[in-house]
Amino acid sequence: MDMEALGRKLGFAEDKTSIRKAEELRRLSNVHFDSSTFGVGEVCKSVLCFELAAAKLQVPFDRQKAIKLSGMSEKAYTRSLNAMQNALGVRPKLDIRELGIQFGCLRLIGSAQRALSLYKDRFVAALPESRRSSADFSRPVFTAVAFYLCARRNKLKVDRTRLIEICGTSDSEFSSVAASMNDLCFDIVGISKEKKDPKCVKNNRELLDALPGKRRHEDDGESDSCSESIDDEDGLEVPGLKRPKKMQKHAYEEWKSSVLASSETFKATGLEKKRKQMKLSFVKKPPQTVPLEGS
Repeated sequence: MDMEALGRKLGFAEDKTSIRKAEELRRLSNVHFDSSTFGVGEVCKSVLCFELAAAKLQVPFDRQKAIKLSGMSEKAYTRSLNAMQNALGVRPKLDIRELGIQFGCLRLIGSAQRALSLYKDRFVAALPESRRSSADFSRPVFTAVAFYLCARRNKLKVDRTRLIEICGTSDSEFSSVAASMNDLCFDIVGISKEKKDPKCVKNNRELLDALPGKRRHEDDGESDSCSESIDDEDGLEVPGLKRPKKMQKHAYEEWKSSVLASSETFKATGLEKKRKQMKLSFVKKPPQTVPLEGS
């Protein structure tokens, strides 16, 4: 594969330094990276070398264009990139301060650094004595996970997909490290998932605060009718709540008394008559005969 022609397609026509770095990585990949194991073709391997060169030299790189030229899906491209990074040992260095600047979350820098340091101490302390010296936290996924969990705890929105691309890891590895860090450092990065008891949540907290008598009796477990009667005796009213009910009740009582009074008056005057059901009679007409004409 002609690296210069591929470099022009990726936007490195005038950047000779990036092309030479990509050629160097391509020669290393031929020795240390078995592309047949991961199903990576020659064109895709060259594209991956250009991305690694761009990350090493900190120059802009269009990943979407690279994915189209590689002929692979985005998920397969990311998996192949991670495999090549591990094989060549060119993992990008990631700093929490740089992440804070990129995502506009400068206030997370201190908390993320504390979380990462605490995670390293607790993780090493949980290992046996023989394995503590071999613990490796140089991969950027640990830095990215600490930053992401601190942002989630502080309710700040951080693009998880973009963060995975920056640290050059896979979604499964990111989730695994996040679960481990969440378990070991729950007091710093964890989020409580306990739900509040619905009985403890009041729908109208302001209304209950305005009615201390009603709040007192509800807390004692008394019925609504008892609380309403006590509130009526105390003379506590809230505009727009009890007044319409009282007006409706008063109108109903007036209507009921007027109906009963008219019924008593009707019975007292003796105007009530017995009602009989009338019968309907229909006159039956005789059938008409139609004379038949002879032929």
